[in-house]
Amino acid sequence: MLNVDLTINCDLARRVLTSFIRSEVTRVGFRRVVIGLSGGIDSALSCALAAEALGPENVLAVCMPYRESSSESLEHARLLIEQLGVPTITIEITDMAEPLIRRDPAMSKVRKGNILARARMIVLYDQSEAFQGLVVGTGNKTEILLGYTTLWGDMAAAINPIGDLYKTQVRQLARAMNLPRPILEKPPSADLWIGQTDEDELGFTYAEADKLLYLLVDQRYSPEECIAAGFDRGFVERVLNRVRRNQFKRMMPIIAKVSNRTVGYDFLYLRDWGT
Repeated sequence: MLNVDLTINCDLARRVLTSFIRSEVTRVGFRRVVIGLSGGIDSALSCALAAEALGPENVLAVCMPYRESSSESLEHARLLIEQLGVPTITIEITDMAEPLIRRDPAMSKVRKGNILARARMIVLYDQSEAFQGLVVGTGNKTEILLGYTTLWGDMAAAINPIGDLYKTQVRQLARAMNLPRPILEKPPSADLWIGQTDEDELGFTYAEADKLLYLLVDQRYSPEECIAAGFDRGFVERVLNRVRRNQFKRMMPIIAKVSNRTVGYDFLYLRDWGT
């Protein structure tokens, strides 16, 4: 098996990402941000970076438990809140989500999980207006590539500081920033239902996926080259199919072209146009 090294310079990454947050928030006239804090490592790292970039008083950590959420997740979120000294608010989403969930007793776990993810984003954008802060995303590169995200749910954000870090690299930077040990050591989970873990759902570990994705995406290896490097053919095909199948999640909605200048086709400006 080819040795794939995903080690990053954590000091440099920390400086780049805090500078990114500070620049992207202030350039559009804001100085505050809002983050959904789940008790997991991704949201914890995003919160820590934002607090360092803008000052903890300018970061609102929002906890949004559901009636089946793990109490441990809330405890872990509070550990980080205490460590960083950021303001926080807890808004339970059970009463928001239950009327829709109760309409279909046979609802799948995936449907229910998507409802919870989108309910949480409603809360975050409401708090964005109340706190006058931009919503910060918490999805890592592995999740984004695999489509292990909810469209208009956890994918919705104004900026995302960790979206170009693989899960393996998120763990490295989180350790370097001395995040609470229980957060560093817990199995990855979106906490969408009792006992849910990311890797059980995916059918493979983040460590395995990260190495393959790095070769496919960053190093532009072909699938056959990855197989020759020692990856199982079935695994390569499964991961590649997920990346291709979920491309639509990584794009703005496609607009039918009927004019001379269409948004996304001919009307193209950089994100910071006019600032």
